[in-house]
Amino acid sequence: MFDIERWQEIFETLRKNKLRTFLTGLSVASGIFILVILLGFSKGIENGVTSQFQRDATNLITVWTGNTTKGYKGLNPGRYIQLKNEDYNTVSRKYDDYIDYKSSLYSIWGGTISYKNETGNYQIRGVTPDHQFIENADIGSGRFINQSDYDEYKKVAVIGNKLKKDLFKDEDPIDKNISIYGMNFKVIGVFYDPGGEREESQAYIPVSTAQKVFNAGDNIRNMLFTIKMADNFEEAVELSKNISQNIEADLKQMHTVAPDDTSAVRVFNTLEEAKKIYSLIGTIQAVFWFVGIGTIIAGIVGVGNIMLIIVKERTKEIGIRKALGALPMSIVGMILQEAVFVTMFAGLFGLIFGLGLLEIIGPQIQSDFIKYPQVNFNIALTTVFLLVLAGALAGFFPAYRAAKIKPIIALRDE
Repeated sequence: MFDIERWQEIFETLRKNKLRTFLTGLSVASGIFILVILLGFSKGIENGVTSQFQRDATNLITVWTGNTTKGYKGLNPGRYIQLKNEDYNTVSRKYDDYIDYKSSLYSIWGGTISYKNETGNYQIRGVTPDHQFIENADIGSGRFINQSDYDEYKKVAVIGNKLKKDLFKDEDPIDKNISIYGMNFKVIGVFYDPGGEREESQAYIPVSTAQKVFNAGDNIRNMLFTIKMADNFEEAVELSKNISQNIEADLKQMHTVAPDDTSAVRVFNTLEEAKKIYSLIGTIQAVFWFVGIGTIIAGIVGVGNIMLIIVKERTKEIGIRKALGALPMSIVGMILQEAVFVTMFAGLFGLIFGLGLLEIIGPQIQSDFIKYPQVNFNIALTTVFLLVLAGALAGFFPAYRAAKIKPIIALRDE
């Protein structure tokens, strides 16, 4: 602790050098402020990307098809590759040991759904029971589609919360009938989705029922598989990548598609994409740390410079102190206290201002890829204490130089 006289002495010294002190403190404070803001937004980016992946299973493989762009084995380009139930069953059997959940999908965009006097256009998705876990759909009431619904072609539907609000208002929809293109389906459940209203504006029905009522035969639009996660993330990514490539090769062979035709059969691997994006986030965080620390170092250099100036201007005073018996360590301590005071005050000011700004503007940011920018308080506080330590180190060299000055030389200084 400093006594009151020592505090007054420090303030008086800094007051005499108020412009330099202000600029140095501003540099230190801005360094901490910039670092806090950058770390907050890097965390916000991480939160945003993570929430995007939480909409569906992270270890998801999605398969869809398009038109061929190359002729192959006597077949002309421009053929549409139609996925069938048999494709789904073949892939499911072959990779069963590596699959957690699986679902075929037959979807109708802009399907007309009605209840009493309310009507709207919503996506209708024919799925299997596993789809609940693939989409991370949280059942708020009722239940999801089960195997019996699928096997018996039942006309049942699980509706999203947004669809429920639109058609049923405050009425409980469970066991009520909705009309899909004039056909009655019993509502058996209401689901919530991390993706929000866009994902909740749809209805799930058994894919077997969808194929039957929409005259789709054994056609499907997509195949979805979640791969069992290995203990090691890198191993999981490699396994998922290999299975994705093998599924693509298998389907191209089954449908006589050129191996290098990238449009006819497409396989999207979210785990591999997640790795790329998280690596990018790590790079962004490293850049932010580099910029923030660089700014702080500039402030530390400023602290060292102002201490040099203070020592130069107080050379005669230091000589008098030493002539009166002041020990070298007391001279070092005197200079260090001033360096520590500047860095601690400025650092805490930048920290508090940065955290306060994040608290104010953070909730106002409406972006899919930046959510809840925040900083770990312990990391921020540790950074300030390291800053103070660095400031003390910056002030040590001028202080040590001052302590080595001989009294007779100091007293001659003009």
